Amino acid sequence: MDFKTPLNYTVTDRFLKYVTIDTQSDPASPTIPSTEKQKDLGRLLVSELLEMGIADAHLDQYGYVYATIPANTDKPDVPVICFCSHMDTAPDCSGTGVKPIIHKNYRGEDITLPDDTTQVLKMSEHPDLKNQIGNDIITASGTTLLGADNKAGVAEIMDACYQLMNHPEIKHGTIKILFTPDEEIGRGVDKADIAKIGAFACYTMDGESVGNMENETFSADGARLTINGVSSPPGFAKGKMESAIKIAGQIIAALPDDLSPEHTEGMQGFVHPVDLSGHVETATIDFIIRDFEDANLPKHADTIRSVADEVLKRFPNSSYTLETHEQYRNMKHVLAQNPQIVEYGMEAIRRAGLEAKLCSIRGGTDGSRLSFMGLPSPNIFAGEHAFHGKQEWVTVQDMQKAVDTILHLCMVWEEKSPNN
Repeated sequence: MDFKTPLNYTVTDRFLKYVTIDTQSDPASPTIPSTEKQKDLGRLLVSELLEMGIADAHLDQYGYVYATIPANTDKPDVPVICFCSHMDTAPDCSGTGVKPIIHKNYRGEDITLPDDTTQVLKMSEHPDLKNQIGNDIITASGTTLLGADNKAGVAEIMDACYQLMNHPEIKHGTIKILFTPDEEIGRGVDKADIAKIGAFACYTMDGESVGNMENETFSADGARLTINGVSSPPGFAKGKMESAIKIAGQIIAALPDDLSPEHTEGMQGFVHPVDLSGHVETATIDFIIRDFEDANLPKHADTIRSVADEVLKRFPNSSYTLETHEQYRNMKHVLAQNPQIVEYGMEAIRRAGLEAKLCSIRGGTDGSRLSFMGLPSPNIFAGEHAFHGKQEWVTVQDMQKAVDTILHLCMVWEEKSPNN
């Protein structure tokens, strides 16, 4: 189905503007948002939404942007739906001074980034490039990430808002907009006001390949292993010292390879040490534990215990404790209760002229936690690739297809709703 009036896409111009605003989040910061500069983008988005005529657009004290597009249908009971993307970029790579470059009419050649010529996009390393022949690829210049994760999603939602406000022939119910801070550090919906959103369903625009929709994430726990060693003056340590640091190192080295991120894929879970700190007497190892099945999480924690028990046999005067805590759960459990949320998303992707593919995420999104906060939220492609690094890229055409998908999704919900 084509739109009655051809769309004048604004998504590329918006994206090129948004990525130049540094919104990197900071896991070491205790503030909300973790960096004040995230509000710089939030204020710009509010200004643009107000200019479109979306009267209630606002930025709250925590850095969240909220907005409402009123329904334009005569149908009285169209469910309220929400679209969400996050404004922050990952701490893994600099987001300061991003210089986006459009490489037009890609023909399959290597793309060398000009500010660091060691950064080369090759089809052999980025297999989805084979689907981009003839498209316009956007990268950064080689010294920063691009920020397509998730400013592609932000730009797509903003362009969709623009189209909805300028194309009244696109019939829809009430549409809510949510832009969040701090998703990259796991705090993206800590202060999200679910009551203010008031939606039946939400769609995060934060996926990768065009046509993909994700209805399943990892379930996630965190774990902290605290090792209590024995300290002694180094000059008199023989037969006495049991260094907690060395014990920690042996435990990490003894973790099974087949349960590590670098040796797992698909639906396999993993145990991953992410932080180590301490001294001779005490050391801590922080782990993330991931699996698609909730029941496997305690089993993975037991693996850590088994490894620690075995290592501690060589250190008879030392001990350990392991504490685990829930981080998020597989959103599929919630989405299964209202299957039309995913079904309508797949229908919208097909109406946009794409092959719809249902996928699982080896990770989590804002939608994982939103789902368990009472707002079921599958994830739709935004076209972002190689995120968190200097070779991050997205294409103009994939972003436009994401805009089409959002608009069709609004129409699907309206069409599927009863007349009275």
